[in-house]
Amino acid sequence: MPTAEHVILRELLTHEKSWVSGAALAVKLGVSRVAVWQQMEKLRAAGFAFDAQRSRGYRISKLPGALYAPLVDTQLKVRPKNFSLHVLDDVDSTNDEAARQLATGRPTPFAVLARRQSHGRGRFGRVWHSESTTSLYVSFAFRPQVEPERMQTFTLWMGLNVCELLANFASVRPGIKWPNDILFDGRKAGGMLTEARVDSDQIRDLIFGLGLNVNRPDEGWPGDLSHRAIALEDVTGAPLDINRLAAALVGRVLLAYQTFVEGAHLPTFADLWNRFDVLRGQAVTLLEGGRRHHGVVGGLDDEGAILLRDEGGKVHRFRAGEVTLEKTS
Repeated sequence: MPTAEHVILRELLTHEKSWVSGAALAVKLGVSRVAVWQQMEKLRAAGFAFDAQRSRGYRISKLPGALYAPLVDTQLKVRPKNFSLHVLDDVDSTNDEAARQLATGRPTPFAVLARRQSHGRGRFGRVWHSESTTSLYVSFAFRPQVEPERMQTFTLWMGLNVCELLANFASVRPGIKWPNDILFDGRKAGGMLTEARVDSDQIRDLIFGLGLNVNRPDEGWPGDLSHRAIALEDVTGAPLDINRLAAALVGRVLLAYQTFVEGAHLPTFADLWNRFDVLRGQAVTLLEGGRRHHGVVGGLDDEGAILLRDEGGKVHRFRAGEVTLEKTS
């Protein structure tokens, strides 16, 4: 059942360039004009601004710069059965919160978004700077009930879908760096972390987490991140509507998950990887455990392992590791 906020936002967004009368909203909601005004004040407190004229009604003049749950939910075009969306002010980690919610038996799929994370993390337990409300921190929870072997290319597939969404949404050219980084011009805009719990021969719980720098932090990037991080705003030259992007991203991830579980991703995986891969043909160093391997990237195999050709021409495959580009003189 949609709330009054959802109904008002849907009407205002549908008629974004025109006016929506308070009387019409009151009739639609079955409430008084005073109750509509109270809802509008609640939206103003959340960061909205409105043009208002006595004879014409309301229209949106400004949207919130931070995540606002009803606004994301109202713009969501993909909604599987049992899907729920949770937007939190602060959390330690959206992946950890998703795991806690799974442990309580919450139906899947669901998504957890946060305006800030206090202990955001990436691969190998690395800290992910998550204090800015201008970025997206989101985790998706699923119960796929599939064999673990089928999930070997899952993070790669999801990353490709995120890249294609960004390319279409913001007219940008992102790249994916095996296995989980989203880049622009060699600087990191996003990272992914997939975590799973396995029962005997099936994956019981699956969490896909994503951190994405959308708009530049007001306080700037801390420390040496100023040389390594980049936001979408830096690429487009203008701030992005973080709530509209969040809704589009949630919808794309849900569709990509379903496509993957059904095995329907296979015909397009290679083409998408070739489109967004930033490592093919590049000289790299791959750190695997305590060993360093040098070579030229030759793409991926069917299981998502990276292929590395050494100086002698021999091709080696690696299922995991940390890749850095070789510096050129």
